[in-house]
Amino acid sequence: MYNPRDIINLIGANVRKSRNPFGIPSSQINTWWREAPGFTRRPGDALLLTGLMYQAIPYIEATTRYLERLEDSRWADYLRFAPLSRYIPSFVVGRGLACLTSRAEKKQFNRILVSMCRLLTQSAADFFYHPEMDFYSGILLYDLGDQEGFVEHAKFVARNLKLHGVQKIITVDPHTTYALKELYPKYTGVSFDVQPYFALLRPHQVSRGNGRPPVAIHDPCFYGRYLKVSEMPRQLLTDLGLPYTEVRNCGEFTSCCGGPAESVSPALNREILDRRVAELKASGAPVVTFCPICLANLLKAGLPVEDLASLLDRNW
Repeated sequence: MYNPRDIINLIGANVRKSRNPFGIPSSQINTWWREAPGFTRRPGDALLLTGLMYQAIPYIEATTRYLERLEDSRWADYLRFAPLSRYIPSFVVGRGLACLTSRAEKKQFNRILVSMCRLLTQSAADFFYHPEMDFYSGILLYDLGDQEGFVEHAKFVARNLKLHGVQKIITVDPHTTYALKELYPKYTGVSFDVQPYFALLRPHQVSRGNGRPPVAIHDPCFYGRYLKVSEMPRQLLTDLGLPYTEVRNCGEFTSCCGGPAESVSPALNREILDRRVAELKASGAPVVTFCPICLANLLKAGLPVEDLASLLDRNW
C-alpha cells in the first residue's frame, strides 16, 4: 500500500492547481457536451452538474494502471515528490495523460452522459448545461480525510455557483450528489436543491412484462447506504417492464465494490472487488449500476455490466 499521506498530498496539490484531481485543465476532461450540442447553453431551471466523474474514469484507469505496477516496489516511495508536478504547466501534464487514456473508453463514458440528457429531455425536465459551471465537487479529498482541502475547494465551487445564480442542481453520480446535498451545507453554509437525474425521469408509457431476462442491481454505497434512494431506479425498471433481481447485500446494506480504495491501494481494491463480484455472479444475471466508479471497477473484473442510463435510454 502507498503511504496515504503521499496520495492525499498529490490529489490536494492537483485540486488546488486545476480544480480537479489530475492537475490538468478541466476543459480537457470535460468534452462530452461537444457530442450533444442541443443540450448545451440553453435556458433552464436547474443546472445539470456532472462533477466530471464520468468523464474522469478513463484518466482514473490510466493513473491506476501505473499505481498498480509501482505499488509495494521501491519506486512507490518517490510518490511523495509527485506534488512537485504543480510546477509543470497543466497543458504539458494533460498531453501526457491524454496519451495514456483510451479514446474508446472516453467515448463510452461520454455516451452515458448523452443518454442522461436524452432521458431528461424526454421526461420534460427543465434543465440547462454550461461546461464552465461544471465543477468537480472535491469528494475524494473528503473521502481521504483532507477536510481542510475539501472545505477550501467546496467553498470555491459553492461561491461560483451562487455567483451564477444557481439554485437547483441535477446530479449524475452518487459521489457528487452526496457532496452537494449533505457536505456542502455542513462545511460551506451554502445549500442547493439537489436531485439525482433519475429522480426526474418520467416514462411516457408503463409497460408490464416484456419477456426480458432480469438484471442484477449493484447499489452504489452513497445512493444505497447514505442517501437511501435505491428504490427510485428500481421503480423506473418496473415502469419500463425491465425485471430485476436482488443480490446479497443490496439497497441500504449494499456491499462496496472497492473502487474508492483504488487511489490508495489497487491491491486493497482488488480484495474488496473480488468479494462483491462473487455476490453479483451468484445472481446469474447481467449487472446494472448507477455510479461511474462502480461501473469501471466491475467492468475491470470482467462482469457483464452497464450503466442504468444506457439501459433506460435503450428501452425508453
